[in-house]
Amino acid sequence: MSKLNELAPQEGSTKGRMRVGRGPGSGKGKTAGRGVKGQKARSGVSIAGFEGGQMPLHMRMPKRGFNNPFAKEFAVVNFWRLEQAIAAGKLDAAKLIDADALVAAGVVRRAKDGVKLLGKGELSSKIDIAVYAASASAQAAVEKAGGKLTITKPEPRPAGKLVAKAKA
Repeated sequence: MSKLNELAPQEGSTKGRMRVGRGPGSGKGKTAGRGVKGQKARSGVSIAGFEGGQMPLHMRMPKRGFNNPFAKEFAVVNFWRLEQAIAAGKLDAAKLIDADALVAAGVVRRAKDGVKLLGKGELSSKIDIAVYAASASAQAAVEKAGGKLTITKPEPRPAGKLVAKAKA
């Protein structure tokens, strides 16, 4: 049996790389397969997407979509994952479960902008949980199990102009 350091491809199964610019007898001498002169014969060419002065395709296509710079990114937690952690003894169902407790238990890697609770899986434990947001099904399931859900999301500011308070 051969050793790892003795492994090699079968004789004649691989070809060596083409060495260019090594004289006329090599078949790839002088211009080294680049043709004659011009931009593409030079080194440092970067013309990907250039269409000879015509408006390039990536600029002709319409812009679509929008990336909201203020969008919040949530760490998502489902019931099945909470139950798993409670069963493993990593989470204490009797204590308040918040973002810090979830990170410490390894349920989520990091809290990001907040934790969002979703209702996938069964919730059998009575839990007291504080999260940034929760789906309607998750809220219903926590209350059905006899637990308490606290939403820590800040109240949205009223839209429109600020109304100055009248002095009495």
